[in-house]
Amino acid sequence: MPDDYIGLISGTSMDGIDSVLATIADDAFELRETHVHAYPAELRDALRSLIAKPDACGLDRLGALDRWVGECFRDAALALIEKSGISAADIVAIGSHGQTLRHQPDGLRPFSLQVGDPTTIAAGTAITTVADFRRADIVAGGQGAPLVPPFHEWLFRAPGKHRVVLNLGGIANVTVLPGDAAPITGFDTGPGNTLLDAWIGARRSLQYDENGQWAAAGSVADDLLDALVNDEYFKAPPPKSTGFEHFNLEWLSGFGVDKHDPCDVQATLSELTAISVAAAIERYAPATRETYVCGGGVHNHDLMQRLRRRLSKSAVESTQAVGLDPDWVEAAAFAWLAMRTIRKKTGNLPSVTGASHKVILGAIHYAS
Repeated sequence: MPDDYIGLISGTSMDGIDSVLATIADDAFELRETHVHAYPAELRDALRSLIAKPDACGLDRLGALDRWVGECFRDAALALIEKSGISAADIVAIGSHGQTLRHQPDGLRPFSLQVGDPTTIAAGTAITTVADFRRADIVAGGQGAPLVPPFHEWLFRAPGKHRVVLNLGGIANVTVLPGDAAPITGFDTGPGNTLLDAWIGARRSLQYDENGQWAAAGSVADDLLDALVNDEYFKAPPPKSTGFEHFNLEWLSGFGVDKHDPCDVQATLSELTAISVAAAIERYAPATRETYVCGGGVHNHDLMQRLRRRLSKSAVESTQAVGLDPDWVEAAAFAWLAMRTIRKKTGNLPSVTGASHKVILGAIHYAS
C-alpha cells in the first residue's frame, strides 16, 4: 500500500534545506512536491564558522544551533505541506537527515554529528519524525556514510545495466550498481563542490561558481593537480567516507596555491573532482557504461564536461534520464529511509559502509 513521506536534508553548502513529499509503495516512488527552504544568513554564517573552527564552539552555542536548525527544518516541512495542499495527518513520517557538523568515522570513538532537533520538527508539524540515521551503522562498525546507495539500488538498479549513480554534493560519492548479481558498493570519492565553493567564496565572495564559468576561464595547473591527487584519501580503498573536516581551505593552503592565479586554481579544483571521481569508477567499477549524476554539481557545466572527458567509456547523464530529478535524489532517499525505519526494515548496506551487519537506521520521535 502506498504511503506519503517527507524527506529533509541540508548538505555541506549549508545554504538551506531540500524538502520532498513522496508517495512510496513497495515497488514505486512518486515525487509529489518539492521545496527549498533557505537558512537565514546569520544561521548559515554561524554554521560555516563552526565547522571552520570547531574548537571555538561552546556547548551553549552548539545547543542553540541544534534548536535553531531544528526550527528551520520544521518550517521547511510546514512550507512543503502547505505547498502540496495535503493534510499533515496523511503523512506517515518525516525523514530528517539534519545538518552535518562533524563526521569522524575513523577515530578512536567514531561518530557523526548532525544538528536539527528532531523533537522540534515532530512537535511543530504533528508528524512522527525519524532522524539520527548515521549512528546505528557506525555502532555496527560502519562509516555511517554514504547512506543513499540502498535507495539508489531500489530505484535505479536494472538487470544487464552496469551503472553508477554519482552524487555531486559538497563531497562526491558513488553507488556502483552492477548489472549482474554482484553486491552493491559505494563510497565517497573525495571533494565534489566543497573546494570549488570555498575557493570562490574566499577569492570572489560568491556562494558558488555558476555553471562553472570561473573554472572554465582558467587553465589547470598541472603541478598543483599532481600534488592534490596524491593525497592519501584518494589512495585508500573503500569503505571510506570523508567531509569538510579533511577537504577544506586549510588543506588546500598546504599546497602553495597562492603562487597560482586564482582562476587557474578554480580550474584545477574542478579537474580534481573530475579526475578523482573517474579514477574511482575506473578502479572499482570498470564495467560501468552508464553514469547518472545528481546533486548540485550536475548544474556545473564545466565540471560535467570534465567528467564526460574523463569517463569516456560511459554515458554521463543526470538522474532525470532514469526518472528522478537530480536536485531531489538525496532528500528523496531520506523519505525512503524513514519508510524503512517505520516499517522496521534495515536501511544500510554493509558492502557500502563496512558495517558488520544490516541495521535499522534512525531514531523515531513521535509527535506530541
